[in-house]
Amino acid sequence: MSFFDVTSSGKIINRFAHDFSTIDMQLPFALVVIFLNSMTNIMQIGFCVAATPYFLILIVPLFGCYYYLSAYYLLSSREIKRLDSAARSPMYAHFGETLNGLVTIRGFDDMNRFSMQATLLLDQSQQVLYLTNTTQLWLGVMLQLLNSIITTFVALMAVLQRNSASAGLFAILLNQISGFMNEIETLMTSICNLETTIVSVEHVKEYSELVPEAPYEIPDSKMGKSWPKHGQIEFQNYSTRYREGLEPVLSSVNLSICAGEHIGIVGRTGAGKSSVNMALFRIIEATDGKILIDGVDTSTLGLQELRSCLTIIPQDPFLFEATIRANLDPFDQHQDADIWAALDAASLKQYVSSLPNGLHQQVNNGGENMSLGQRQLVNLARAMLNKNTKVLCLDEATAAIDIETDNAIQRALRKSFTGCTVLTIAHRINTILDSDRILVLERGEVAEFDKPAVLLANQNSIFYSLVNSHDD
Repeated sequence: MSFFDVTSSGKIINRFAHDFSTIDMQLPFALVVIFLNSMTNIMQIGFCVAATPYFLILIVPLFGCYYYLSAYYLLSSREIKRLDSAARSPMYAHFGETLNGLVTIRGFDDMNRFSMQATLLLDQSQQVLYLTNTTQLWLGVMLQLLNSIITTFVALMAVLQRNSASAGLFAILLNQISGFMNEIETLMTSICNLETTIVSVEHVKEYSELVPEAPYEIPDSKMGKSWPKHGQIEFQNYSTRYREGLEPVLSSVNLSICAGEHIGIVGRTGAGKSSVNMALFRIIEATDGKILIDGVDTSTLGLQELRSCLTIIPQDPFLFEATIRANLDPFDQHQDADIWAALDAASLKQYVSSLPNGLHQQVNNGGENMSLGQRQLVNLARAMLNKNTKVLCLDEATAAIDIETDNAIQRALRKSFTGCTVLTIAHRINTILDSDRILVLERGEVAEFDKPAVLLANQNSIFYSLVNSHDD
């Protein structure tokens, strides 16, 4: 979680798009060119030495000059490569955010601002490309200058040895020297490109060494399909933070939620409401204390087992690019009759029945061809299919939908999740007034936890003020 908290989507896209492309395409090509040019250069050096042993005098200073030029060039080219990667990340992030928010941008007629921002980011990335091209041109000029010096030296040797050496031999030697110098230039350029390409390898290696989540599976702590049997939840002096160095989002939380209770969770922005769900699913780990579900410490379980036994309906519903049936039952574990029953309970049966292909109607990526309310009802129907769930979390699931869909969800929750422990983070206070108890969070701590009637009877309670402000 901390990684995604501090890493932009553009930087991740840059790593998986540009850096992987560089490793897959440029790195193998550079290695092949280096190998072929090295073999060619070895043969040409042998021919030149055979033609005139004096050529050996040039070999050591020649390679010394090439080494100095390449080392000097790499000092800047590696850093320019890093600048290029850093300049691409904001551009990719802006493109992604723009594509995701096209409807809103057009709705507010704000296309010019986003277009200007995209142009600015593109210009910044091209500035780095300009630096790359100029440094490569500098290297090319220096190598050509060195080539001219070597060719001049060989020509002088030919003049000095005109009485003792064959003119034809020196003509062939000059021709070979010209080809040799071109091959050397290509070789040095390829080696330098290989060095800068290694920066992409470093980036990918950095991601491969990221600290992973807790173990996906722990064979020795398998609880079986019957767990949790009741859905009792207990927070024991629980504290957590999003990453090291930040303030705790939950601090010394002590709660005991009985099996089958419906708990409404409220609080002002930043109070830690969503952090409760994230703690249950271990998206963020405990810094102190523990959470027990049916007496089992969740930190001792594998993430796959824990998360598969809990159900959540998030605020932003997401659907995959697949059929409605595949979105409801991705692992193909239920009969069509069960799916239709879940759709009926979620007030979606009539809508799905009216579609040309029914359950096999294709859903666009993210559910773009469905309304927000319909997507949320599909999520609700998916949760209903998981009949073994004993813990259901709703993270402001009705915050952005219409009243009619909200009422349909509330009816389904009361009817289909009896005997299930339900934690509801509420945006509309009226949706949790019939909860068994209300949890009020304040700065990550439990401020109030009691029945709604008891809290409303106390005019000094935080819940009372929240209800009044909501009514206003």
